[in-house]
Amino acid sequence: MKLSRIAAFSSSLLLAAVLALTGANPAQATAAPAALDYAALGDSYSSGVGAGAYDGASGSCKRSDRAFPRLWAARNSPSSFAFAACSGARTSDVTEGQLGSLGPATDLVSLTVGGNDAGFADVMTTCVLMSESTCLDRIAEARSYVDRTLPGQLDGVYAAIRAKAPSARVVVLGYPRFYQLNGTCVAGLSERERSALNAASDHLNTATAKRAADHGYTFAEVVTAFTGHEICSGDAWLHSANLLRIGESYHPTAAGQSGGYLPVFTAHA
Repeated sequence: MKLSRIAAFSSSLLLAAVLALTGANPAQATAAPAALDYAALGDSYSSGVGAGAYDGASGSCKRSDRAFPRLWAARNSPSSFAFAACSGARTSDVTEGQLGSLGPATDLVSLTVGGNDAGFADVMTTCVLMSESTCLDRIAEARSYVDRTLPGQLDGVYAAIRAKAPSARVVVLGYPRFYQLNGTCVAGLSERERSALNAASDHLNTATAKRAADHGYTFAEVVTAFTGHEICSGDAWLHSANLLRIGESYHPTAAGQSGGYLPVFTAHA
């Protein structure tokens, strides 16, 4: 009996010494990290179009096992994970069809949206198939939409998320620039077109960041993460134009999801 009491007393002294050295108290030493309820919303940049390994059950939404939301969930084991992002989604699709999993217990939301509203898929198709002047005119039209119409649509999405998940941390991720200028490409779009497309992406990101900040949300830019990995870089994390697989054109590859979007989201989650 005496020996067991001495052993127990020694163990207590050892624990107290460890806690003193680390600055922790007993409650902190035994506490586990709080589990998160996480929902991933938005368009094809969140669903993972271009990354392959699509979940057949997701149909035309093309949710990929290599998309950054799935990768983050696999690493962080949230208590719940709702993957609602869908290829082609616009702001109205998010508010009308992707908010069902949100609630007062939701802790974390990720979102990419706005590019489809601004017609960027049509912009890219126009620039690939039509003349330079037609391309530049279509880009100007998209920029005008971003200035005049998109802010109100983003406000609607952000307000709807807050109404459903009032306590959630919301991380709004932007879009990368598409081209490295004066890069390795020897054919395709002109440098003027590539520069205009990059500037249009920046313009969209600026507008999105402003609306996100006004709602108290975090805007996470990915331009820096993709620098050196644009189309024409020689190590692209984006698919170039491919008329046979047009839906994947200008979307992140699996490397773009894991090396570009995932670390940016992780830093802000």
